Amino acid sequence: MRAMFLHGPKDLRLGEMPKPVPGPGEALVRVKTVGICGSDQHNYLFGEIGGVFLKEPLVIGHEVSGVVEALGPGVEGPAVGTPVAVDPSISCGHCQYCLEGYPNLCPQNRFFGGPPVHGGLCEYLTHPAELLFPLPAGMSYDEGALLEPMGVALYVAGLADVRLGDRVAVLGCGPIGLMTIQMLRLSGAVEILATDVVPERLQAAQRLGADWVCHAGEQDAVRAIKEHTGGRGVDVVIEAAGVLETVPQAVEAVRPGGTVVIVGIPPEDRISFVVSTARRKGLTIKFDRRMAHTYPRSIDLVASGRVNIRPLATHHFPLERTAEAIELVLARRDGVLKAMIEV
Repeated sequence: MRAMFLHGPKDLRLGEMPKPVPGPGEALVRVKTVGICGSDQHNYLFGEIGGVFLKEPLVIGHEVSGVVEALGPGVEGPAVGTPVAVDPSISCGHCQYCLEGYPNLCPQNRFFGGPPVHGGLCEYLTHPAELLFPLPAGMSYDEGALLEPMGVALYVAGLADVRLGDRVAVLGCGPIGLMTIQMLRLSGAVEILATDVVPERLQAAQRLGADWVCHAGEQDAVRAIKEHTGGRGVDVVIEAAGVLETVPQAVEAVRPGGTVVIVGIPPEDRISFVVSTARRKGLTIKFDRRMAHTYPRSIDLVASGRVNIRPLATHHFPLERTAEAIELVLARRDGVLKAMIEV
């Protein structure tokens, strides 16, 4: 079967690998759509993410939807022919963190699309059947793939612990930021502020629920937020840009006693901010680690119309043009929000 391998930084090559056979507890999935994620971009640029380096060619991609083609021994469902979203996070299920409800923190977690576990940019994959979530009638494969980043946004909203009436700022309006804006609206935020340097993303933020936007390339984002809030700052800041500048901005823009949630993956494996500012404000700073137990809730939110993720899939490419898709997203050209690979 065809698969797209990352051999090193900016070195993607279409190749072949054996079609997998589902074992006990597994199902064979015919991959339909894969979304390009920020971590895919990071692996593509640097051949590394979070200190984990590429040591051999890797199939990347973890935002996956497809259709069940076969079931392994003893597996009762989902039935063959069922469209599914694929949860890419495979935890052990029995360690302290799994048992406490945090499979995303499992030390034995295998997250496909990250070294050394092959991901979804291939024609077929086998996966634990319990991590396949049937898509309701009418839900597209695009939406099925987008349930993975939506789950991150849902998990981030939980970390933010927004109270009714809170003012929240989202720094970075890529797909995660845009989905988080919708989650914050559902969580009861009275006002959502959004910053970015791409005009099309700010326009999308307004369409999806932001009340106020700031072009951070043309204005001092912190000063603008402070002026807008009468000098107080916001109650919560979600950092979703993944650039070095936005973490110190988050610390400066949040009010004393507020919360900062860091979601973005910076180009360097470190961040910095003024410690005295964070300490004197008594800030709570949290880091997102993917998500946990979000697929059923995400599916219900989309199916009920409470959240709209379909507009985020702005561009589509065939498997052989994956590098072109990633380069487009990196350049932030042509109004791209999320590039989808149709396998």
